[in-house]
Amino acid sequence: MSAPANPPFRAEHVGSLLRPKDLTQAFRAHRKDEITDEEFNVIQDAAIRDVVKLQEEVGLKMVTDGEFRRSSYWAHFVEKVDGLVVRDASFKFHDDHGHEVDFTAPYAEAPVRRTRTISGDEFDFLKGITSSTAKITMPSPATMHFYRLGDSIAEGVYADEDAYYADLARVYAEEIAALAEAGCRYVQIDEVPIAMLCDPSIREKVKAAGYDPDRLMDAYVNVSNAAIDGRPDGVTVGMHLCRGNFKGHYLSEGGYEPVAERLFNGINVDAFFLEYDTPRAGDFEALRYVPDNKSVVLGIVSSKTPELESADDLKRRIEEAGQYVDMNRLALSPQCGFASTVAGNPVTVDDERAKLKLIVDVAKDIWGD
Repeated sequence: MSAPANPPFRAEHVGSLLRPKDLTQAFRAHRKDEITDEEFNVIQDAAIRDVVKLQEEVGLKMVTDGEFRRSSYWAHFVEKVDGLVVRDASFKFHDDHGHEVDFTAPYAEAPVRRTRTISGDEFDFLKGITSSTAKITMPSPATMHFYRLGDSIAEGVYADEDAYYADLARVYAEEIAALAEAGCRYVQIDEVPIAMLCDPSIREKVKAAGYDPDRLMDAYVNVSNAAIDGRPDGVTVGMHLCRGNFKGHYLSEGGYEPVAERLFNGINVDAFFLEYDTPRAGDFEALRYVPDNKSVVLGIVSSKTPELESADDLKRRIEEAGQYVDMNRLALSPQCGFASTVAGNPVTVDDERAKLKLIVDVAKDIWGD
C-alpha cells in the first residue's frame, strides 16, 4: 500500500487549528471597531502563513488556512449568505462533569441566496502560499436547520422546509462550482446534526419537536446530495462527522449504528471523516455499511485533550477498523478541528503540532510515504 496522489490522504486533519494570541486579540478588537478591516486582514494573512508552514513542517500533504478568517466553523457561511442570521440554539454543549454552555445557531429570516463568494477569498489566499493540496471546509446544510429544528425559519419565508432545503442546496452547488473554477479540488462538509441523531436522548428531543428522526435523517441525506451531486469532475468531497466540539465540550454521544446504513450508502461523498476518539462514538462495527467506493478517515486522535496518544494504540485501532473497511481505503486524522471557534480547545500549539506529527508518522508506518 502506498500514499494516494489525491485526497483523502493517509494523514489528514479536519480543518480548524488553534488561533495565535495576536489573532484572537484581533478578533476582539475588530468586533469593537478598534482596528480596520484592512488591519484585521493583515493580521489574519500573517497568521495563516505561519499555520500553513506548521502543517507543511509536520509533513502533511494537505493544508487548510486553519479557518483563521472565521469566528466559528459555520460563522462565515451565515455572514455571507443572504437571508441567514443567528439565534439561540435549542441544544447545549456539555462536558463529562455536567457543565453546560449555550451557543447560537443559524436562522433563516429571509429566502437564502448566494450573491457573493463564501469561501473563495479563503481559497485564493491559501492556494497562493502553498504547493500542497488546499482543502476548504464548509458547514453542512443540516447545520442550517437542526440546531433550532422547527424554529429554524421565520414564519412566511418558505411554504415548507423542502423549499428551504432546495434553496440551501443551490447555495452550496453554486459555491462548490465557483471554488472548482478557481482551482479548488478538495472540499469538506462539516456535519454535526447527523452524528447527533445517533444519540437516543437527542432522538427523543427531535420527536418532542414534532419530527420523526429517521425521516429527518432522510431529509438531510437528500439535501446533502442536492448540494454536492453537481460538483465538477476532479473535485473530492469529504464529510466530517462529530458530536460537537467547543472548548472541549460536546453535544451528544452514541455509536453510528442508528444512521450508518443511510449515511454511508446514502450520501454521495468520496470520504467520511469519523469521530472515534472516545467510547462515546461506539465501535467500528457500523463501518460494515461503508461501500467499496468510499474512504474512511479515522478520527482517533483527540483534539480536545493535550495527552499525546500512543502510536501503537493508534495502529491497533486502525487494524481493528480494517476488519470492516479495507486498509487501503482508511486514513488517519484528529476526531475534529482544534478550534471550531476562535477560543479553541484546551490544548497548546505544541500539543497540536505533536498530534499532527504523530498522525503523519503513524500513517507512514502503516501505508508508506
